[in-house]
Amino acid sequence: MQRSIPDANKHAIFYQLGQANQAFRALYPGERPDRQPVHTVYGGAGLFRYNTAGVLAKKALEAMQLYAPDFATFGRIFQLEGAEALPEEPSAVRELEAELQARSAGERKNHPGWLSFEVYHKTLRKLRTEAVEDFRIDFEDGFGNRPNDEEDQTALQAAREVARGMAENTLPPFIGIRIKPFTEEMKERGARTLDLFLTALMMETNGKLPDNFVVMLPKVTIPEQPEALVQFFELLEDAFALDDGTLKMEMMVETTQSIMDAQGANPLYRLVRAARGRCVAMHFGTYDYTAACNITARYQEMDHPVCDFAHHMTKVALAQTGIWLSDGATNTMPIGPHRGQGLTAEQIAENTRVVHRAWRKGYGHIRHSLRNGYYQGWDLNPAQLPMRYAAVYAFFLESYHDARNRLRAFIDQAARATLIGDVFDDAATGQGLLNYFLRALNSGAITEEEVMATGLTLEEIRSRSFKTILENRKREL
Repeated sequence: MQRSIPDANKHAIFYQLGQANQAFRALYPGERPDRQPVHTVYGGAGLFRYNTAGVLAKKALEAMQLYAPDFATFGRIFQLEGAEALPEEPSAVRELEAELQARSAGERKNHPGWLSFEVYHKTLRKLRTEAVEDFRIDFEDGFGNRPNDEEDQTALQAAREVARGMAENTLPPFIGIRIKPFTEEMKERGARTLDLFLTALMMETNGKLPDNFVVMLPKVTIPEQPEALVQFFELLEDAFALDDGTLKMEMMVETTQSIMDAQGANPLYRLVRAARGRCVAMHFGTYDYTAACNITARYQEMDHPVCDFAHHMTKVALAQTGIWLSDGATNTMPIGPHRGQGLTAEQIAENTRVVHRAWRKGYGHIRHSLRNGYYQGWDLNPAQLPMRYAAVYAFFLESYHDARNRLRAFIDQAARATLIGDVFDDAATGQGLLNYFLRALNSGAITEEEVMATGLTLEEIRSRSFKTILENRKREL
């Protein structure tokens, strides 16, 4: 067959192209396969204790049992699909509960109350077993500006409490500290707390860190700030004979300059590069960012359009880099105005209305984040945890049947596009469906068995690449 391009020239061109492709792949390796927590709970450093995660879990469970005592009430609060058909009379709810419990999982899905039932019981189970996935011991906004001696002592105490939590296995799966920013006014205080905390922790634990430990650097605006934190990390690693790269960091997007710099460019990837491989996540600071955009207090909400703009700019800048993204927090707390014993019926009813209203608001914010591809967010109070898991589980469960059927049909026909109902799937949609199952599995909304109902194997699921799955399937045909 006649060709016009000499092999030598082709090989030279492909060599240069290969170098460029490999460089690009190094910059954009894709999503990390690690488990990403669905939330981060922030708490003032002065209040942190070795068993804080357990205390918060107990309070979250109490709030759920008080204000959502059954699955029907729970479904109506969050307006879950089918909840409007559920009974309100307690005895009728108990009868339906027993009926649904007696059915198999497959049979339950034919009942209009199945989503409320599943989300309610998954949330209860989560609060009883692992209510707090991630906790950040906060020396910044949650702690405030206090005398240096007080912050020094708090840093030492928090380190001792973390060490005790490690010894007694009471820490959440992910944990870290948030120091003060490396602005000119706060850099000394931020570095001092970092040094005191980690020195005390290393001495208490003989040089061991908790699993998934991270240092949060807030209000990052210039690359020199994460660069400075990395330099402190290197000094600490040398001091305690830790492997290079052991200490990891997160950064916060909470200024407009984090989204667009003085040259009119998005600086986020440069900030990540400045961390030299140590940055694992980027978190959004809703209230600092909206304030920077001159939004008045009444409208400083997670779903404000200025937040959406920042979210999308962040996603575009950091997509496929392996950096986790987290949204911020709803600051409307689900706490009733009336406290103490002997409340009147009117006071109890008002407390219930306030809590349910706050839950619905936070639920809506979390669903908004999930729709925009932010699968992690902040919680500030244990009473927010029921709405967190309700939103996450409902988001994934209500799409499960459609996604399973579409992906199964697509897999069955390998690389051939498939028309299911009125939705046409191509390979990009296949990756989107795979992403859904990976995220749903990560969150605990579905099980491995439910993922494998698509026709995928566990090995294929863990490949995280629909393209790779299709290529392997085609070779098997």
